[in-house]
Amino acid sequence: MKLNIKMLHLAVLATLLIALSSAGLAGAAKPNIVLVLADDMGYYSIGALGQDKIQTPNLDKLAANGMVLTQFYANHLCSPSRASLVTGMHTGHGLIRGNYELGGYDDGQEFGQMPLAPNMQTVGTELQRAGYATAVMGKWGLGGARSTGVPGLQGIDSFYGYLDQALAHNYYPTHLWRNETREVLPNPPFSVHPTNINIKHPDDPVEYAGWKGNVYSADQIHKVAMEFIEDHKSRPFFLEMAYTLPHMALQAPDRALEQYKGKFEDTPYLGEKGYIPCQHPRATYAAMISLLDEYVGDLMTVLRRNGLDKNTLVIFTADNGAAVAGGADPDYFGCSGNLRGRKGSVYEGGIRVPFIAWWPGVIKPGSTSAHLCGIWDLMPTFLEVAGTSATRSIDGLSLLPALKGDASQKEHPFLYWERHSAAGDAHTQAVRFGDWKAVKTFKKKGTSLELYNLKEDTCEAADLSAKHPELVKQAESHLQTRRLAAVVEWNFVKPGNKDD
Repeated sequence: MKLNIKMLHLAVLATLLIALSSAGLAGAAKPNIVLVLADDMGYYSIGALGQDKIQTPNLDKLAANGMVLTQFYANHLCSPSRASLVTGMHTGHGLIRGNYELGGYDDGQEFGQMPLAPNMQTVGTELQRAGYATAVMGKWGLGGARSTGVPGLQGIDSFYGYLDQALAHNYYPTHLWRNETREVLPNPPFSVHPTNINIKHPDDPVEYAGWKGNVYSADQIHKVAMEFIEDHKSRPFFLEMAYTLPHMALQAPDRALEQYKGKFEDTPYLGEKGYIPCQHPRATYAAMISLLDEYVGDLMTVLRRNGLDKNTLVIFTADNGAAVAGGADPDYFGCSGNLRGRKGSVYEGGIRVPFIAWWPGVIKPGSTSAHLCGIWDLMPTFLEVAGTSATRSIDGLSLLPALKGDASQKEHPFLYWERHSAAGDAHTQAVRFGDWKAVKTFKKKGTSLELYNLKEDTCEAADLSAKHPELVKQAESHLQTRRLAAVVEWNFVKPGNKDD
């Protein structure tokens, strides 16, 4: 009898162990998702894509072991790209189509940018519904403190970084935000948009000391992001690492700057084109990109150390093309190659950005894809990876088949952008369909439309609109049907019911 009871106990224990094991496997089966989002990075800023002056060994390794999408597009500015990422909507249907500032930090206020509306359907709300812990670390830009757009009201469980993009211009801020709590950093207050710059001795490092602090924000944001991974390794998570690198101002910690000091022909920047002066502008810009690469390398180490590297999709991309401002000289490094336009433009140099995807056992190492896609495709991609889908219609299409090398990948009939001029005198629309791209400009004196064949003319030098009236007509049809006056109703979920 005792033997039978003992055997019964063992049988029950075995059943419990199997059940627990199955539950653990079921939890592990849902992949983790990590998005690394660079800020103002041209397509050719990475070694794997042709960069030969700036060192990016970790991103190069990620590309060698993953897939490069060669025709991935963001929007022309920071906030519109982040809005498309979060909502799966392009700028013709989304509410946020520009960097609509509600009050910059330098005037003592911190209202941030135009906020997302309440009760939106977002990548965060839908991943939460699928059982994911959700986090954004870095730059938000979709609503300041106490607005309807704060991350916690948009499906993000954990946020740390900059709510206001204006504050994000400074890598040594006086504070960052943890969710909706303002956390003070031991940095002295100073403006990165000074009005009275008086550099008497450009070669003296002491002249630039007033624009440094004790805690470099990107280091601190990266630290908190890695802590999030450690704290959530036992459940599926979504983590967006929205670093501000290499956005201006030109600021880099000494450890990152050392490898590039004296390596380039470098003239001190004295603040003539805005932002703060910088003694070694080219070396600093290169250091900021290499520092971002260092963070990616550390991310991969943390994933491996926690046994998460085989079940995590990692994507690296950027919010828009390279920016020429504040002493930054990305053209010296060929960061945009022969692409026309820079940040703020709907030409290729402003919107075509680097894209690397890595997922062992799912994505073929060293592969490439010319699939035509945009940043609004990331939301449905992440949802498909999580085994769910959007509850309301969106513009994006999942990229997962393309990442797997699957011929079943759905194609966009065209991609759409629009740009609103702050001066109100030159609004722009653009549409990409197949090898063709049209750019339509609205000015006070009238409108004009340019047509380019990107297969033969990646630098958009030859306007072929006069030779192809039938394609112009097709482009006009796309431009007219893809724009709405405001955000469409079906991008909302009903108040108080995330599952609708």
